[in-house]
Amino acid sequence: MQAIRDAILSGDRSPETYAALPIPATYRGVTVHKSEVGLFEGMATCEKDPRRSLHIDDVPVPELAPGEALVAVMASAINYNTVWTSIFEPMPTFGFLERYGRTSTFAKRHDLPYHVIGSDLAGVVLRTGPGVTKWKPGTEVVAHCLSVELEDAEGHNDTMLDPQQRIWGFETNFGGLAELAIVKSNQLMPKAAHLTWEEAAAPGLVNSTAYRQLVSRNGAAMKLGDRVLIWGASGGLGSYATQMALASGATPVCVVSSPEKARICRTMGAELIIDRSTEGYRFWNAEGTTQDVGEWKRLGRRIRELTGGYDVDIVFEHPGRETFGASVYVARKGGTIVTCASTSGYMHEYDNRYLWMNLKRIVGSHFANYREAWEANELVRRGLIHPTLSKTYPLELVGQAALDVHRNAHQGKVGVLVLAPEPGLGVTDPEKRATIEVAINRFCDA
Repeated sequence: MQAIRDAILSGDRSPETYAALPIPATYRGVTVHKSEVGLFEGMATCEKDPRRSLHIDDVPVPELAPGEALVAVMASAINYNTVWTSIFEPMPTFGFLERYGRTSTFAKRHDLPYHVIGSDLAGVVLRTGPGVTKWKPGTEVVAHCLSVELEDAEGHNDTMLDPQQRIWGFETNFGGLAELAIVKSNQLMPKAAHLTWEEAAAPGLVNSTAYRQLVSRNGAAMKLGDRVLIWGASGGLGSYATQMALASGATPVCVVSSPEKARICRTMGAELIIDRSTEGYRFWNAEGTTQDVGEWKRLGRRIRELTGGYDVDIVFEHPGRETFGASVYVARKGGTIVTCASTSGYMHEYDNRYLWMNLKRIVGSHFANYREAWEANELVRRGLIHPTLSKTYPLELVGQAALDVHRNAHQGKVGVLVLAPEPGLGVTDPEKRATIEVAINRFCDA
């Protein structure tokens, strides 16, 4: 692995150099073990500690299938699906791998007693499988996490509708929290030349998810002048939604959970901010069985105070159970609640009178298709959207990185260095970086 690292750090990107590099028999990857799916049985979700379940193992390099690429991973990042995988909620991911493994000979590689996880990466292509023509060894890339087979007609208008759509590193094996990763070639996108490895690895999943959810016609189709309520506006997902709203001429109303997170939103340029720790909203009773409509109304009044009397056109909803009733209530008549993730619980409850009688709509959104992911990545490459990276850990501390996200002890994304020996490496366009350095530093505190 040292020869691969040395080649990347040398700056040589010639295909011949990388084609000649020997591929090791094994690599280090972050895994969960099938034998440990009962590790947290009987424990409350908040008590489950990813540091106990995430391992760094030496695992065999699998055979490369047609249409795939082998990527040397310089940096990766933590997503909430990393947390779900590590605490075996809402179900262990080995069921995904088993079902996938039954579909074909090459898919059988994924059905293993360990799961190499991770749905983000920035790195360099080492090898490509048969049928790959666009991507060459030595190319600097990032990867989006949509894995599709595209054998069914349903997937050809919107690949997110492919019946065999899976999230790489969550519903497939060989993910990005590892020295090497296997992706389909149509997951690859060009790395932003003005970003470091860890900065470039951070946007992938959340930036693409926010783009489809908020900007795409498959989501809320946000337009100039829209008022958008964004839950968790300084977080890994919400920070990209906030940037997109500002860049699009919309007005974000940012909901955060601390003064520090409010400060981050102001740094991004947002002006309308609701700090839940100050306002003290309690949408549910102590037992979590009944919602308080009065608290929904109080939130609605606060929004109108900030907007000069207007309700929001769009609610960017991802906490789920805790906030969903309030989200439906505060959207304007004819407004849109666009939802994904449900990190506080996926069994939502809301008062349907506020939906049907006010002609609101709920739109489900899940990651992004290749075109949407590519467009979201282009915003990063052009310097219109910046990574939000609050902290970067070495691979050896990946359990702590996942725990930070699990306990919401982070702002923006949490990065993980893999083959990169230290933060700050990987910038190949220093001139462009210099022109937007101030903006980058506003969002990244690596």
